[in-house]
Amino acid sequence: MCEHHVNRRQALVGISSTVAALILSRISFASEPAHEAPQGAAPAPAAHAPPAGITPDEALNRLKAGNARFVGSKMEHPNLTAKRITETSTGQHPFATIISCSDSRVPAEEVFDRGIGDLFVIRVAGNVVHTDELGTAEYGSGHLGVSLIVVMGHTKCGAVTAVVKGDKVGGSIPKLVGSIVPVAERVKAKGLTGDALILETTKENVRQGITDLTASSDELLHLVKSGKVKIVGALYHVEDGQVEWL
Repeated sequence: MCEHHVNRRQALVGISSTVAALILSRISFASEPAHEAPQGAAPAPAAHAPPAGITPDEALNRLKAGNARFVGSKMEHPNLTAKRITETSTGQHPFATIISCSDSRVPAEEVFDRGIGDLFVIRVAGNVVHTDELGTAEYGSGHLGVSLIVVMGHTKCGAVTAVVKGDKVGGSIPKLVGSIVPVAERVKAKGLTGDALILETTKENVRQGITDLTASSDELLHLVKSGKVKIVGALYHVEDGQVEWL
């Protein structure tokens, strides 16, 4: 065999040995047992959580002030400038998470007179709290440092009305609004009917959403118990733009 072929073969062998060693090292690393936290231990804080921001009460006051401006037609439209866009291009630090209905009459930023980077908004028909909404809320508080979570329903909600009246819906809608069904049954047991039944079911659905957030998430429950996060309910009135705090 000529010297050229010998050198080439030795080079290939060397490369193969290197690749094999790399693969083995990765297999060894992947097979190492994970270090699990003791059972019952509080969830560890997010590794990249931002510095502590405003308190839950301060966040709530901002929302109340913003809604007052909205209702009074004295909106300031804050944080909607080119400067704000530049400021938030490197990261976001919203002060409140809003879980609201997808209804086009309930735009959260406008309702609370806030701008870019202020609110972490989760919109879904019926403002229900399922896996997607729950995980998004966890991300908001656990990784973005949000101190206030608002579950906000609204008057004349189509999803709640459909459940209360027993309307037939198709596709994936029954599964979407399934969690509202037992809520409506609880309210019906109180003897309410008509518009009063729909309104009270809407409010009770908000309360159920708050319960679902902490009952289904150890992380959020820990943050609430430690006082770092507050969860409140609200009802937006489509008739006049007023937010009623429950």
